Amino acid sequence: MQRLIGFVVMVILGAAGLGVWWINQPLALRAPVVDLSIEPGTSARGVAQDAVDAGVATSPQLLYWWFRLSGESRQIKAGSYELQGEVSPRSLLSKLVRGEEALRAVTLVEGLSFKQFRQVLQKAEQLTQDTQGLGADVIMQKLERPGLAPEGRFYPDTYTYTKGSSDLAVLKRALHAMDKHLASAWQTRSSNSPLKSPDELLTLASIIEKETGLASDRPMIASVFTNRLRIGMMLQTDPTVIYGLGDKFDGNLRRRDLLADTPWNTYTRAGLPPTPIAMPGKAALLAAAQPATSKALYFVAKGDGSSQFSETLDAHNRAVAKYQLGR
Repeated sequence: MQRLIGFVVMVILGAAGLGVWWINQPLALRAPVVDLSIEPGTSARGVAQDAVDAGVATSPQLLYWWFRLSGESRQIKAGSYELQGEVSPRSLLSKLVRGEEALRAVTLVEGLSFKQFRQVLQKAEQLTQDTQGLGADVIMQKLERPGLAPEGRFYPDTYTYTKGSSDLAVLKRALHAMDKHLASAWQTRSSNSPLKSPDELLTLASIIEKETGLASDRPMIASVFTNRLRIGMMLQTDPTVIYGLGDKFDGNLRRRDLLADTPWNTYTRAGLPPTPIAMPGKAALLAAAQPATSKALYFVAKGDGSSQFSETLDAHNRAVAKYQLGR
């Protein structure tokens, strides 16, 4: 009897040892990279089967019993996972419990238009293109902002996403991020700001973003436009004209373009244009809210990225002659 008990104990210990060895051994993968997608509500047995179906070469029953015996089967998180290299049953379960999903990233930079934003998203790796073929108005409806122009409404930043995510999900995050940053900037605006609403601040920030060549010039560029708005002077900024031309702009801004009236032509129309012209970043938003204190009404590019600021038209003309005409 004692021999039988001893034999049983040895078998149990041997099985336990074999099990410990197995959960730490690399599993064979049927491809260099195995994509494992787990839907919400999938049982531990279903997760094990999904792993095998995805390309993990092992027994689904063994995986299932390991999940169960570990005591962590109920902590497995749904998501999109990427398996590569040496993946053991232990490390696989750990990845699934911690929810270490396969992430990708897309960077939307300051100064892009909504059209350019969409082009960047279309090239993003493993991002589902749910907005392909949709007009801007339909996209804004899907984002629960019907009737709102999309320009300027998305915050430029780097956004991570899981493989197979929708471009709409990225746009929604960027939209909410801009809501947050715009509200914050509006709360810090100068007490004598001529801006009447957060939307006006957003539009001015977009112009500042497009006009700024040197980051340190932003507050002064904001000051010029703020001073002009305060006295009712035309903004006369080329980027708004270019935006209004749309696809007609060929890279060369001509005098006739400055005279061609569009809602965004600040040479023919007073005040701010009806919508932003680009996606401003945080620095541009803050510059629009808190411009430098100055009497400057003009600026001209020096050719090195910076600008020369002037309070009078005569001083501005001299700066233009010096930096633009080479005299």
